[in-house]
Amino acid sequence: MKKISIFLAEGFEEVEALTQVDLLRRAGAQVTMVSIGDRLEVAGSHGIIVAADKKFADMDFSDTDLLVLPGGMPGTLHLKEYAPLLDLLKEFDEKGKKIAAICAAPTVLGAAGLLKGRKATCYPGCEDGLTGAEVLTDRVVIDGNITTSRGVGTAIPFGLSLIAQLYDQAKSDEIRDSIVYGHGPAKA
Repeated sequence: MKKISIFLAEGFEEVEALTQVDLLRRAGAQVTMVSIGDRLEVAGSHGIIVAADKKFADMDFSDTDLLVLPGGMPGTLHLKEYAPLLDLLKEFDEKGKKIAAICAAPTVLGAAGLLKGRKATCYPGCEDGLTGAEVLTDRVVIDGNITTSRGVGTAIPFGLSLIAQLYDQAKSDEIRDSIVYGHGPAKA
């Protein structure tokens, strides 16, 4: 079973985080929502309170397949300021393990030095934070082990891309069709 950790910081973008939790769980992944704070309850940028599954300090990431950073403000700033997360991202990158970030959160990867010489995308206006990257405006950009995306409106394509990378395109298409997204047939 694929294991994914999605990081929640005060002020995270709810749609970007929870869409990934939902889609990846539909695909059969074990998704853990991880609070980087000292409480499991985390308030999103639009006042929606989400109960994380675990606190960062209580996690063992050794068998995790993918780390996901949702955007949102000030959530992205809190992620960027959390040194244990930056260390974990660097460790994952050194091992070639998968990392994904959406909206403003790719700037966390930029701050950690993980985008040098890579292609990446982000929320419009955050491009300066993609330090060292070739900035694209595609909805989803995959460069090696790092996947980036633009924002709430790209949350579903982002999640489907992660499913295709973790499993295969057939699984991604199956989930796409089951949620009646895009051009695929709707199944009863």
